Amino acid sequence: MHVGDLRRLLEVPEVADLRMPAAGLAAWLGGIGGLVAPVPALIGAVAVTAVSLRLVRPTLRRAVVAWLLIAVAIGASAALRDLAVRSGPAAALSETRTAVTARVTVISDPKPVQGQFATAIIMRASIAELTAHGTTYDVHTPVLLIADPSWKDVELGSTMTVRARLGPADGHEVAAVLTPFGPPGEAESPSVLWRGSAAVRASIRDSVEGGPAPARDLVPALVDGDDQGLPEQVAEEFRASGLTHLLAVSGTNLTLVVGFLVVVGRWCGVRGRWQYALGAAGIVGFVLLARTEPSVVRAAAMGTVALIGMGSNGTGRGVRAIGVAVVGLLLLDPWLATTVGFALSVLATTGILLLAPVWTRALSTWMPEWMAQAIAVPTAAQLACTPLVAAISNQVSLVAVLANLAAGPLVAPATVAGLLGGVVGLLWPAGGAVTGWLACQCARGIIAVADRSARLALPAIDWGSDWVSVGVLTVLCAGLAVTLGRLLARRLSGLACCVLMVAVVVVPMPSPGWPPVGWILAVCDVGQGDGLALNAGGGQAVVVDVGPESDDMDHCLDRLGVSVLPVVVLSHFHADHVDGFASAVSGRRVGSVLTSALPEPPERVAAVSAETQGRFRTPAYGEVLQVGEVRMQVIGPVPGTLLAGDPNNASLVLLAEIRGVRILLTGDVEPDGQARLAAAYPGLRVDVLKIPHHGSRYQEMDFLVGLDPAIAIASVGADNGYGHPAASTMEPLRDSGARVLRTDRDGDVVVVLRDHRLRVATRG
Repeated sequence: MHVGDLRRLLEVPEVADLRMPAAGLAAWLGGIGGLVAPVPALIGAVAVTAVSLRLVRPTLRRAVVAWLLIAVAIGASAALRDLAVRSGPAAALSETRTAVTARVTVISDPKPVQGQFATAIIMRASIAELTAHGTTYDVHTPVLLIADPSWKDVELGSTMTVRARLGPADGHEVAAVLTPFGPPGEAESPSVLWRGSAAVRASIRDSVEGGPAPARDLVPALVDGDDQGLPEQVAEEFRASGLTHLLAVSGTNLTLVVGFLVVVGRWCGVRGRWQYALGAAGIVGFVLLARTEPSVVRAAAMGTVALIGMGSNGTGRGVRAIGVAVVGLLLLDPWLATTVGFALSVLATTGILLLAPVWTRALSTWMPEWMAQAIAVPTAAQLACTPLVAAISNQVSLVAVLANLAAGPLVAPATVAGLLGGVVGLLWPAGGAVTGWLACQCARGIIAVADRSARLALPAIDWGSDWVSVGVLTVLCAGLAVTLGRLLARRLSGLACCVLMVAVVVVPMPSPGWPPVGWILAVCDVGQGDGLALNAGGGQAVVVDVGPESDDMDHCLDRLGVSVLPVVVLSHFHADHVDGFASAVSGRRVGSVLTSALPEPPERVAAVSAETQGRFRTPAYGEVLQVGEVRMQVIGPVPGTLLAGDPNNASLVLLAEIRGVRILLTGDVEPDGQARLAAAYPGLRVDVLKIPHHGSRYQEMDFLVGLDPAIAIASVGADNGYGHPAASTMEPLRDSGARVLRTDRDGDVVVVLRDHRLRVATRG
């Protein structure tokens, strides 16, 4: 190939008009300023504009003024709407937890959430009329409605009058939490559009009912974001392999659904402007099908931009369209300005518009164009999002591109066949079932890709989230964006890049400095659960709890170099402490298994019995065990603790000592059990405390603070539905002088004894 031809090939498409992208950026900054600091943001915007007017060319001054006006408008809208939510009647009444009568409209599907003692039904709602203390307010206020299971069949879009109690809400998207006193009353039926949407969603689920699990649960997630019923293990594999976006509504879903609709329209003779009308109808239908959640509206906007980018002069039109989309979305919902999902959507779409066409042309010089596009699109999106993903997760995914490449060819047929199954099933259930079965077969392939990818040697590498680390990563990604096209355009260097990427992911690489020299305790990041390891020396560890059903504990022990488990302690039989047992012990020599005396819940006891072939026992109160360097004593539950029906208070409580460091492992022991520990062991002091029950607000704080720990660690999962860990638990410990850590933010937490000093290392 001639050098001149190569340069023309790799020339980035000309983007003649950047005014709308700049307007989108101004709107974004204005929205952030309006929500975070309205007055300083306004002063800063005016100052920047004044300087810009003196420095820029006269032809740009009008544009600069327009950008300022857009930023001020979005910022003012955000500030006023945020103030209206936070200072309205509902927010004021929630501070005193007032009982009210409210006329509410349900604006999201009811979602069951399993709590510690019962299942709650959670949905978003809007209050139109609010009565309290004899006064009636006409409002338009968003609230979070938390009800009992009798609300599980309430339809989206239905309106009813309820007696309920208002409570304070976290965050700024809702004014309060509304808890009804009883089951839902008589409701006004939702509109015909919502009823039609619900019928299609139900038909999609019915069409895949005959397919294999868990594929039949994945298909609705691919089509409309309905992931209820998908096992947590599968969801975890999708997260580890960078395929999580398939489980939520994204621009990809809309592009596939609306693109398929337009193609069918062409087959049926639809031409000209009618194609635009058909596409618009498809977008509206998709939003109704997937629900009008902010994330769905955002996905619809970004998917529309992607569709525009596929046309002639796609890059130029697409870049202008993304500016329009950002301004429109922030006018509709200014709170998007501060959400990570919004930022990722914009970055991914921008990366696809700017980089994917260049890389596709480069690769298509030596491979089929469809294959080049399949490689270029996910790579461009991943590269654009990498710095932000690293900032929020402390990791850089290496396997995500490969997983998306492998799953990509299956996503479109699974999505389209799933949608067809739902539509056809409304009229012809048998035909819908056939199409749904085909969708399930494609979904099985996607699940297999996620499973294999999550098990690769190095699905992700650790990366700092500080400004310097993220800045370095941003520079590296920018360098790749500039140079990768040239490398991919030549067969030899392109193949070398592909081989290198595969080798880096598949070949195991050491984790330098991990585990830290002198580690004595590891609190593993196992999500919402407990999983701890006490270093007994020589590749041995005493494991206390193994987390929920996932491979997280197994991977943590691998990283620690633990191959022998002389003792495994299961503090009690709740799923978040025992369901990871099979994975954790797989491939390791296991000695005795010690468990709680209370055999509840029975299904978990049966599972542990099956895994251990009945070889487990309950240690005696006060029993002392010595395992290598670990000496531990069973100090709880103290005789007399109220155990009946309460597995938490039946938790085994261990006082361990390693090389003079005293560690208290508390399971999920409740306040009654803690009070009895305080009475049985007055003056007890420890160096390290595993905070009971994931930092729940139900604690005997005088006991915990009186332990005077130097280090306190909460094992807790991100975004859990229980409110763990509670500020009322964490702050007193922090105020007492303890260094307080939590696995949802810090990852694996390892306590190290080096030079007779306690230190902490984390692996996010």
